Amino acid sequence: MILPIQYIKNALQLILVACPILLLDIYTKWLVRMNIPQGRGYSVIPGFFNIRHDRNTGAAFGILSDQRTLLIIVTIAALIFIIVYSFRFKHSRWMQISLGFLLGGAVGNFIDRIYLGSVVDFLQFGIESKQLYWPTFNVADISVCIGAGMLIVFLFRIQQSND
Repeated sequence: MILPIQYIKNALQLILVACPILLLDIYTKWLVRMNIPQGRGYSVIPGFFNIRHDRNTGAAFGILSDQRTLLIIVTIAALIFIIVYSFRFKHSRWMQISLGFLLGGAVGNFIDRIYLGSVVDFLQFGIESKQLYWPTFNVADISVCIGAGMLIVFLFRIQQSND
């Protein structure tokens, strides 16, 4: 069976956004795993930014810690959502890029959960003098946030055009 050209174009748009993100995510996590012992790190901008090898068994901010099976199921559901919506909004480049960011990030963290049992996080920002730190994160997390932000903007634009 030959796929219609529109299906191939949709898949290509998603892949062109998701693949570089996924490759960067995999590579940076590998570098951290190979060079920094877990729980340790290095100061990049003293008092503000560190590269630190942490593991997260949960989702964002550590919620649902040690709920690996649930998080895998949720990720599979998210991947289905991304694929379905990529066809529903096939004529919107904005939506395709948004979904590509979501796909790249979701797959990056999904791979960690499947193969390592936890997600490798390594970017840490904070105010060291006050011991205030944002939760450690990674390239996949950044990608998911960008994709979600773009999705929200898209939905607000649709809502405003319908008012």
